[in-house]
Amino acid sequence: DHLIEQQTGVSVPVIFEIEGEAGFRRRESMALASFVGKERHVIATGGGIVLAAENREILKQIGAVVYLSASVADLYQRTRLDKNRPLLQGPNPRRKIEELLVARLPLYKECATVVVETGRQPVYQIVHKISHALKLGQKAPGIEQKATGTE
Repeated sequence: DHLIEQQTGVSVPVIFEIEGEAGFRRRESMALASFVGKERHVIATGGGIVLAAENREILKQIGAVVYLSASVADLYQRTRLDKNRPLLQGPNPRRKIEELLVARLPLYKECATVVVETGRQPVYQIVHKISHALKLGQKAPGIEQKATGTE
């Protein structure tokens, strides 16, 4: 989202207002595609990046994908005051989070190399789990790893 805001000079809600969700998703796909062939980047995507099949393929191509999993309650607590999330500005944001998670969870898991349950842990613990899984290739508590077929 930050890259798109830098490129356009406006916030995500303004893009949604002017171009709609479809326009934002096109911009999101172009931003993701700009990382193909680049090395050593950490890309923090928005949750809707997985909606397009081509984005899921790009994510799988460009490196390890870490899905930071959280409960609906935790997601609601983290986002309830955030005005930069156009999809959550309706009358029942918690229900919207539930709907989005139901629709997106299979797509997140399709892309994920590693799934880390975040819960209400401090950031340093989550970083440790990710680092442990990616650098050491070993399973730490609270981490689900996919078999790649090369073990």
